[in-house]
Order: sequence, then structure tokens, then C-alpha cells
Amino acid sequence: MSSLPIMPPREALIAGEWVATRERLEVQAPSSGAVIAEIARSQSREVETAVVAARGAFSGELGDWSSWSARRRSEWLLAFAAVIEADHANLAALECADTGKPMTQARGDITACARYFRFYGGAADKLHGETIPFENDFAVMTLREPYGVCAQIIPWNYPAQIFGRCVAAALAAGNTVVLKPAEDACLSGLRLAQLACEHGLPPGVLNVVPGLGREAGAALAAHSGIDHLSFTGSPETGTQVAQAAAVHHVPVTMELGGKSPQIVFADADMEAALEAVVRGIVQNAGQTCSAGSRLLVEASCAEAVLGALVERFSALRCDAGEANADCGPLINARQKAKLEARLAAAVEDGIRVAAKGRLTESAPVGGHFVVPQLLTEIPDGHEVLKEELFGPVLAAQTFADEAEALRLANATDFGLCAGIWTRDGGRQLRLAKGIRSGQVFVNNYGAGGGIELPFGGIGRSGMAGRRGSKA
Repeated sequence: MSSLPIMPPREALIAGEWVATRERLEVQAPSSGAVIAEIARSQSREVETAVVAARGAFSGELGDWSSWSARRRSEWLLAFAAVIEADHANLAALECADTGKPMTQARGDITACARYFRFYGGAADKLHGETIPFENDFAVMTLREPYGVCAQIIPWNYPAQIFGRCVAAALAAGNTVVLKPAEDACLSGLRLAQLACEHGLPPGVLNVVPGLGREAGAALAAHSGIDHLSFTGSPETGTQVAQAAAVHHVPVTMELGGKSPQIVFADADMEAALEAVVRGIVQNAGQTCSAGSRLLVEASCAEAVLGALVERFSALRCDAGEANADCGPLINARQKAKLEARLAAAVEDGIRVAAKGRLTESAPVGGHFVVPQLLTEIPDGHEVLKEELFGPVLAAQTFADEAEALRLANATDFGLCAGIWTRDGGRQLRLAKGIRSGQVFVNNYGAGGGIELPFGGIGRSGMAGRRGSKA
């Protein structure tokens, strides 16, 4: 507990008050398996009161949020970004312990969270409508108005970042929020909610209902009192969430995962490409929807590229988040067992593990560690090329020419991100246009958080809109 300077309240936040629930959930540190906290286990009754509180805050019955001007919302969001930065060290320590990610990555996530509040603070008073030329006897204009009560169901892999992305955008437009954080990692979200209340956010504007997805999450998705639903998670859970929301015709925005390729041609800047390829799969132990989990390398340079990657993967170290190694643990024992079973099945199918990282001697025995691995000699159409493994596993293939590279890049139902590594400008444009993906990077991958960029996918990667930027 010494690494957690300030623990937040671990109850449900409803109408500005921290509300105890009848049952509790244990929070385990992924790096050690030790219990570091207990949180509220919200049920439908807590979700109900939270939605009512959010409705009251939006309508003005509970508070004065509806009377806040766009300029006043902007000022609060900008000031709150500074509050986050002032609590940066504490929030990063919470994020590191709660998710197991290396401290450097946890610090980056808190910086990104503050940037989201600053970006949307700057955008709050710039959501302009339009005037429309029409008949002489008419004056026609459009207004951008808030949805009302926004439900946000956020995942465990980037809790602070996605809190910023979802909550800041909703508040900037004048909405109120009911947030359901993931039960596996919600301490940073609770701390951010605590700070928001302490720094003048009116009661009911932000409500937080920690709990299980099948209980609190399901109740929120199916609630008739919400006006918009945002979900980030697996395609399977996303289907259930969308079906529940559809009963009441609630619009949804979903980001559901990816199987993103990085395509390396022989004329690429190899040092830059290799660094990005490794970083793109090792970050957050590969538990990233936009992870570059597939490598497509031109056959003429494959031996050199794969040889260099073998060296780099073999040098990767896996340890507790606090140790700030290359790779931390998976989020829980269930995810670890699932990934290990899929890797064992891949080896039985003849797939070669060309290289592995190593677990350091100091790594805690009870941690949920799976070392980074490079897979080669993979048959076309195999699961490891098509399905999201959500771990530090890179699946490598070779291609003969540009046409085959494009075919392989699109040989999955996901379509979130892609990276193209080549100096040929025409090839860059042709592939960027041909790849079915929400984002395509050229001689780059990831864009450092991309707060200002529209983010989202197609197919099994998501639907109905983009996150980030003013999308």
C-alpha cells in the first residue's frame, strides 16, 4: 500500500455523495495478485438512483448544471486539467498498481487524461451551429445541443485515459454522466471523480457506479433513462450492450478492439520500424485495442527483419509495474489462462515461437505474467492472425508484393489501426486508401495518444462515430 499515497473513496458516487453498497468487490494488483482495495458492487438500485441524479442535474431539478454557459463549462474543464496535473504522481501510482502497467506508461496515461480535459475545455465554447440559406421569408439555423444523460462503460486497460476521453467530451457539450468503470481497474477513475467533486462540479453531473459488468453494466445499458451510451470493450460484450440499448432506441458509440497490421517494406527506415513494431505490441502488455498485433514484412527483407526482432524480443524484460520494465502483467488470472491456452493451441498447430522475453528474478510470484512472444510460420487464416489475443504476442507473416500485403492486411473482420512503413509515396497513398481501417499511420504508429485525432474503427472494431478530436 505504500505505493498508493492517497486512496480514493471506493463507494458509488451518486448525486455528489459516496454511497455504500450492500456487497463489495476485491481489487487485486495484477503484478502480485494481492488484494489492494475493496470497491462498491453496485446493482440496479444504485444505477437507478445514479440515472435519476444525472437527469436531475441535467434538467436543473438537482442543481444548476443546465444553466452553466459554454464559457463556464470551458473554464471548469481547463481548470480541472490543472487539478489532474497537480495530482499526477498519485494518480499514476494508482494506475500502475491497479492495472500493472509500467510506471512510465501510467504516467503517460495521466498526462493524456489531463490533455483530454484541456482539449475539450478549449472546444466547449466552439460547438457552433450553422445558418442555412433558404427562402427569403425564412431565417434558418442549426443548434448543437447536448444529448442529456450519457452512460459511459469504460474498460480496465486505460481507465484514466478513457475517463478523460469520455467524461471530458460529454461535459464539454453540456451532458451529465453515469460512469461504470471496469471492476478490475477503477481506482484512478474514482480518484478523478473525487477531485471533480472537490473542485466545484455540481452534484449529479458525474455519477460513478463501480461493479460487475453483468450487474451494474447490464443495468445501465438497459436503462430507459439514458440518452446516449458509450462502450469500450470486447465485440462479444459490445453486441450485448448494443442489443440492450436498442430496446429503448438509445444511440451507441462503440470501440470494440482490433487486429492491427504493421506492414514493413524493404525500403523502410528499419530502425524506426523495428522500434515501433516492438513498442506497438509490448505497450500495456499488448492489452490495447490498437496494438500492432500483426507484422507483415516483405519477403525480400524478412530474414533480416525477423532476425532483428528475435534479438529485440529476447531482450525484453517482464516485471511488476512499479519496476518499470518493458512489459507488465496481464490484468487478471482469467486473461492469463485464456492467452496461455491459445498460445499452447497455436504451438500444437505447428506455429513457431521464434523468440520470447523473460521474466525477471524480482517479478512477484503471484503476478499474472505472460512474457512477450514472436510467432512465425503461421498458416493463412489461423486464429492468431484473425482474432484479438489481447496480450504481448506478435504474429508475423511475409508477403511478396504490394497486392499481397493489402490482401493480408484486410484478412480480418477488425479494422481499427494499421501502420505502413515505406519511403515510396505512391505506395503509401495506395495502401492507406486500400486498407479497411479507422486509422492508418505512415512511417509512424500510435501518434502519442492522439487526443486531437478521431479514433474508431469499422467492422468488429466499432460503430457509430469516433472518439477524440471534435468527432
